[in-house]
Amino acid sequence: MLKQTQILDRFAARLASGEICDASRLQFAAASRVVSLKRDEQARLDESCDQLVFLGSGSTKLVARASQDREQVIAFHFEGDLVCVPARARHSYQLVALRETDIVAMPFDKVVELAGEQREILVSLLDAMRASLARCREKAIALGRKTAPERVASFLVDMAGRTGKIDGKAIILPLPMSRRDIADSLGITIETVSRQLTKLRESGVIETVGRSQIKILDLTTLTEGAGFLSGAS
Repeated sequence: MLKQTQILDRFAARLASGEICDASRLQFAAASRVVSLKRDEQARLDESCDQLVFLGSGSTKLVARASQDREQVIAFHFEGDLVCVPARARHSYQLVALRETDIVAMPFDKVVELAGEQREILVSLLDAMRASLARCREKAIALGRKTAPERVASFLVDMAGRTGKIDGKAIILPLPMSRRDIADSLGITIETVSRQLTKLRESGVIETVGRSQIKILDLTTLTEGAGFLSGAS
């Protein structure tokens, strides 16, 4: 776990590339709350208003809850991400740690208020929300129109772009989430996820390293199987 000052420094750097003034830095620190989470621990956030959460380290899943104890994994988030956790309304939303994680949380409206005329901060917020919206749109397409193989391929391509690390001609992909979480987020069964990963492995597209890491050996073929438009990046 990181020290509180380290987490707040990372938060400030993420908001304004480290250029946030000292007065604003103190205001943000006073209005925010630093929380360290253990694996599978839920962040205790104020559900009466939208919360902005910064991941100083670790990774999380955003879970939506409906009636009759039904749950849906909405998204996965990683170190450096800014996440908007909606207030409780027709559904409730919880941020759950996938491993040891340090976060900074504060009411979204307070962030906007403190940002004031500081363009760097507002741009960071807009960029984060735009990226989140783009991923939501991609997921809506996957859930509505894509086949199971395309959903799994799309997920791996997305994760490669977000957390993948180049290793020669391959890409090392850490997957801190469970197969169940992946299946739930893609709207398919655990068996289907396992079956599709096996097919990709047998075809030489990926290599599995335990249950928490995948090596992508052929990103081109994987991308071609994701159902994207021809020539799309």
